[in-house]
Amino acid sequence: MISITNLSYYLGSRALYENASLHIKPNQKIGLIGLNGTGKSTLLRIINGEYQADGGTISKAGDVTLGFLNQDLLSYQTEDSILSVAMQAFERQNKLQKQIDEVLHEMETDYKDELVDKLGKLQEEFEALDGYSVQSRAEEIMEGLGFSTEDLQKPLRQFSGGWRMRVMLAKLLLQKPSLLMLDEPTNHLDLPSIQWVEKYIQTYEGAVIVVSHDREFLDNVIDVTVEVANAKLNYYAGNYSFYLEEKALRNEIQKGAYENQQAKIRQTERFIERFKAQATKAKQAQSRVKQLARMERVDDVIDESARVNFKFQFSTQPGRHILHLDDVTKAYGPKKILTRADIRLERGDKVALIGANGRGKSTLLRIISGSEPVNEGNRQLGHNVSFSFYAQHQLESLSVEDTLLDELKHANPTKSEGELRGVLGCFLFSNDEVFKKIKVLSGGEKSRVALAKVLLSQANFLLLDEPTNHLDMQSVNILIQALEQYEGTYVVVSHDRYFVSQIANKIWYIEDEQIKEYHGTYDEYEWWMEERKAGKAEAPPAPTKPAATNGAVNGKKSGSDDERREWQKTLKKLNQQAEESETKIGQLEERKKRLETELADPATYGDDKLMQAKNDEYSRVKAQISQLQDEWETAMLEAEEWEKKLA
Repeated sequence: MISITNLSYYLGSRALYENASLHIKPNQKIGLIGLNGTGKSTLLRIINGEYQADGGTISKAGDVTLGFLNQDLLSYQTEDSILSVAMQAFERQNKLQKQIDEVLHEMETDYKDELVDKLGKLQEEFEALDGYSVQSRAEEIMEGLGFSTEDLQKPLRQFSGGWRMRVMLAKLLLQKPSLLMLDEPTNHLDLPSIQWVEKYIQTYEGAVIVVSHDREFLDNVIDVTVEVANAKLNYYAGNYSFYLEEKALRNEIQKGAYENQQAKIRQTERFIERFKAQATKAKQAQSRVKQLARMERVDDVIDESARVNFKFQFSTQPGRHILHLDDVTKAYGPKKILTRADIRLERGDKVALIGANGRGKSTLLRIISGSEPVNEGNRQLGHNVSFSFYAQHQLESLSVEDTLLDELKHANPTKSEGELRGVLGCFLFSNDEVFKKIKVLSGGEKSRVALAKVLLSQANFLLLDEPTNHLDMQSVNILIQALEQYEGTYVVVSHDRYFVSQIANKIWYIEDEQIKEYHGTYDEYEWWMEERKAGKAEAPPAPTKPAATNGAVNGKKSGSDDERREWQKTLKKLNQQAEESETKIGQLEERKKRLETELADPATYGDDKLMQAKNDEYSRVKAQISQLQDEWETAMLEAEEWEKKLA
């Protein structure tokens, strides 16, 4: 269908492609993968004719049509309805419909045979092109991509960039090109829409090339993986999981060949060095020199699996209870998001908040952070909880004139330049790249800097809204490693199923204006949802609220005077316990700070015994603080219940 032969393309002196070849067959589903900057999007633009290759040929069959979804389409705006924009895909049908309408209008005043014949021919062609069903097909695809029936008549200009991208995707799908090229299509889709697109591509009659960082999406839609590496297009006859296994095997074979060749080169060089000055062996030595010059060298395997080697820590240990949303109601005008919703978050919870767009996931994160007011209800943060919030709009808050090092220094002034370089190295910024200014970074690079800032903030509670958007697979893997070793609590909103499956031990979703919780991994949740849809599993119970203990019936206070006096004594005792715990925590925190200063003193770490003693004491103090924080929080919660009883 399309044959790419010996393709070369240069950016200045750097070769993005050099003698690269690929043959695209009809109905093939190809995943184009590779590190950021290797030229994946560039290849799509070369195939589309936007960029001209510096060498090689691209041959296309005469009847091949192309459709290209790319991020540039985000800027397209019009006052036309989104349904009209999508139906621009039916160029011939739209033209015929206009001509039919004109003939019918003319026939209202002049009913002559020529017009009847003309109308018959137009209608015949229109019917042959399935013109009478094009609108219903457009509506079906638009609704599959998440638009409501009411949305379809709204002008495109009213929608955000992500929703405009969906309209452009719908238009491409309706055009049904021979080759559909999709550049990061899942970036602006929610989970139900991603799953719908997966099913559509699986049955798509044409060929597809997709660039995506979503591993599960690739596994579900592609049957061929093409890796862009070393200016070549490397072909793997399987999906992404197959590629990982096959590449590991190829790397093992290549590593063995490289090491064998290096051993042979060393042996040959020793022979040349030993015998080049001897007359009887000089000819043989010269022959070996020529042999080395002619030898086609095997490249060593480059390890592309970046690993996090930095410990992300926080200085303040929170209490057992991190957050309680109590009877929270949130609405925007008539649109209700939450109604008397209740949820609790405990220390160590790793929560993924998932679901369709428009359900209120980002709103819930803002409510948790305190930046979004609620109509009713309470938000209670636990003792010593400090949080950091990552969202896409916060990329704009990066100081554009700062270097990467400066930006991270603002996030944590206590870290040395070496430590900050280590963190930037984890997020794929090395050597002189750390001195780049924020303003020259791409969207994905800014995302990595913002994520590094969040993890450096020493917060013990993280809120992350779509952190994997604009990250390549290597960066997503780094974030997974960082979150796996993070000892705090977090709530993450993400539509990347592989990412969620790796980092979450609880799943939250919003249903019937309530926050529902599934205790388990994403894979378990997905299985349970399938069972539930099939009617084989019940919905999990809504998070239970504490039993009412306010002692009031029909507005009247209950309990005799003697009982109430006992209750007051209990409340007073609990408050005293909380105050005593708080005082002890303050004293221990001071001791902990002094120990930290002593541990940093050369006189301490120069003496092994003293260092060990100080370390042991530091560990004991930390454990005592943690225990007292739990006791303080338990006393405060019990006191709160007794206060309600006495109210």
